[in-house]
Amino acid sequence: MTGSMKGLVLAGGKGSRLRPLTATGAKQLMPVANKPVLFYALEQLVEAGITEIGIVTGETADQVRAVVGDGSAFGARIAYLPQEAPLGLAHAIRTGERWLDDSPFCMFLGDNFLMGGIADHARQFVDSGARGQILLKRVHDPSAFGVAVLDESGRVVRLVEKPKERISDLAVIGVYFFGPEIHQITPTLTPSARGELEITDAIQGLIDAGYEVQSSLIAAEWIDTGKKDDMLEANRLVLGSIQRRIDGTVDEASTLVGPVIVEAGARVLGSTVRGPAVIGAGATLVDSYVGPFTAIGPHCVLDGCEIEHSIVLDHSTVRHVGRRIADSLIGREVVIETSPLKPQAIRLMVGDHSVVDVV
Repeated sequence: MTGSMKGLVLAGGKGSRLRPLTATGAKQLMPVANKPVLFYALEQLVEAGITEIGIVTGETADQVRAVVGDGSAFGARIAYLPQEAPLGLAHAIRTGERWLDDSPFCMFLGDNFLMGGIADHARQFVDSGARGQILLKRVHDPSAFGVAVLDESGRVVRLVEKPKERISDLAVIGVYFFGPEIHQITPTLTPSARGELEITDAIQGLIDAGYEVQSSLIAAEWIDTGKKDDMLEANRLVLGSIQRRIDGTVDEASTLVGPVIVEAGARVLGSTVRGPAVIGAGATLVDSYVGPFTAIGPHCVLDGCEIEHSIVLDHSTVRHVGRRIADSLIGREVVIETSPLKPQAIRLMVGDHSVVDVV
């Protein structure tokens, strides 16, 4: 039963690929459809019957703890496991070893986004009797990932990190299942060239020690939300499945088309919102257009502007921008206003607490 399994969620990385947005915050708390990406991992673990969850934290531990709390909001019990430094995924397992004890566990990278959940994969691991199981996704460019080589039965034979030659198109994604035997392997590892204890080495160690490591091929979408375009794609996927819900205020001069969520306290005045889109709690739209696949965060103000296929984080303001904003990720407490000169196109990645004059 998966109820005896624990969850180990990694939320300690620095998010360097999303800077400056993550310069002041945890990358795992970046929102997808106005919900921190970390929440999706926690919800999928609970959905799979895994309610004892340890979160490995780094220098943003206080932020993660403040947002997640004790786990009761998710139907889980959360333990926080401070990692001394970002020394690799296998080091994160060592960090949680005492808390994990002899329980099997699912390790879930907190900035990974997986449509479809993990319940079936968790059951497969329990039923297989294997001591490890890795989730795999077919990719076009295997050289950017760790990849797995399988035998005819789906058993993992070998792992190769970022192979220069095409030996497999099966990328290892950020969800893993392990039995307690992994704790025999992690103390024997040595740091890689980048100074980390690599999870691929730990899994290869299990295989070399004679333990069975199975694979599970996912058909659903998977995204490592480490870059702007990845965040926008995850946002698009989630918004593509929403249902219309209007809890805020929409005046008679406004038009909502398709699946649109207007959260409580939000006001839509003289504006058009074409879904799928979400307008966060307390946000205000005045004489504006919000196009498909856009998430406007809580307490934002949009006045006389157009935006689509974008994410705007909370407490930001966009006023009277002469051209449509598209394909953009805009941070918290950002102010974007018009300057006299107008460009032909606008593409933005704007950090927290910034002010941008559009010229």
